[in-house]
Amino acid sequence: MSLVVPFDGSRLSQAALVRAAQFDTVLNEGVVVVSVIPKGNTRYARERGWIDSGEQFDAEAVVAHLRDAVAELAPDAEFQHVFVDRYAPRGTIAGRIRRVAREKDASIVFVGSDNAGRIVTGITVGQSVAGDGAYDTFVVTREELPEIEVLEEELPADGLLS
Repeated sequence: MSLVVPFDGSRLSQAALVRAAQFDTVLNEGVVVVSVIPKGNTRYARERGWIDSGEQFDAEAVVAHLRDAVAELAPDAEFQHVFVDRYAPRGTIAGRIRRVAREKDASIVFVGSDNAGRIVTGITVGQSVAGDGAYDTFVVTREELPEIEVLEEELPADGLLS
């Protein structure tokens, strides 16, 4: 079993990763982080802060950026990246996340993305990932995590999310 976190570097995905790391201190299942990267899509990478404006898409640099961001928040997490086509059709990213969740025997997927707050009202990656019945889904909708005392005692979020 594992705790899986889709990670795009957004503040909500960071919060989801911290929450998963906190849960892991109690559940001891291991955290698996998956980043889905549209290969060669410079605009997409810039919008997410993976590369600076003026930089061209560099797959190795994008992976390194995401891997470093994950390591800062959850050094013990396993990091995986998946490349998809530059203009992947709707549902591709969510499909890759669900595949990793199943491969890693996820007990919980921690979703925290820019679209997580609209999970009920629109078609989002979060909604697609949450719809899989193979695991539970924990949706993080706030960048500031509400305190859960037992988790904070094990791994305080304060120093991680700034």
